[in-house]
Amino acid sequence: MAIRDLLMQQDQAFTPSEEKIVRLLLADYPTSGLGTASSLARRAGVSDPTVVRLVMKLGYSGFPDFQAKLLAEVESRLHSPLLMMAAKRPSGSEDSAILAYLASVGTAIEKSSTLTPLQSYDRAARLLMEAKGEVVMLGGRFSRHVAGMLASYLLQFRPGVRDLGTLSAQAFDSLADLGRKDVLVAFDYRRYQLDVMTYARQAAARGVRIVLFTDPWLSPIADIAELTIVSPLEVASPYDTLAPAVGQMEALVAHILSTLGDKARARIERLEDIRHANAVTLDRSDSNEADGSGTAPGPSSAR
Repeated sequence: MAIRDLLMQQDQAFTPSEEKIVRLLLADYPTSGLGTASSLARRAGVSDPTVVRLVMKLGYSGFPDFQAKLLAEVESRLHSPLLMMAAKRPSGSEDSAILAYLASVGTAIEKSSTLTPLQSYDRAARLLMEAKGEVVMLGGRFSRHVAGMLASYLLQFRPGVRDLGTLSAQAFDSLADLGRKDVLVAFDYRRYQLDVMTYARQAAARGVRIVLFTDPWLSPIADIAELTIVSPLEVASPYDTLAPAVGQMEALVAHILSTLGDKARARIERLEDIRHANAVTLDRSDSNEADGSGTAPGPSSAR
């Protein structure tokens, strides 16, 4: 368990002095814990022994043990494909590497179901569907594609959905029109992207509510997000996987679909009529006319 999670556990009983340290650690996590025990005590306004008692209460043998765990977390957050290349070099035949990778992705997807409470999906669904203003999607170099998928889904259920795509000066200009009625959905995974964090912070300062999709090490955006959905990244590859993130995004869409009211369903029907009128998709009737079989399955809906 990450140190941040230990500090935030509701069953932890901290003294008032220990709470000062906890607040300091969480306010600037993890940087605040990387100095000496004395410097941490001085900034929190407590004694050195209080710092030692706190880390031992958290289950560590002393401050060096606590700090070693914190440094390991920092290292994990900053891992790049280059750093992980040697550690995760495929071995054996190509077939075994493929099967090992696919198995590790399956394990990661299964693990994702335990990292975020189901209530978080329900809260996220309500935030997205009940927002009076816009729902804005934002992501990094790779995760922005997941954000774009979610935007495409949501546009079928409600108006006022915007996908920022690659952040540009014009994208940052959109902040001028955002406020308390709007919701930002941010996808940010290690090594967290500076422009994504900057946009999210400026949106939060304008009162925008934030839903964050991130990894177990938590993007700094977690500090300002209203709720956070966490997925594992590590698989049998130097590159992290976004497969669990896609699964969680689609699980959120499935939950929204299960709760749709008549207004949203009517919107989907109007969109389907428009697509049919403009021959956007291959419908069952179109396929039947083409081959005369009357049995072509056809897609049930367009993505």
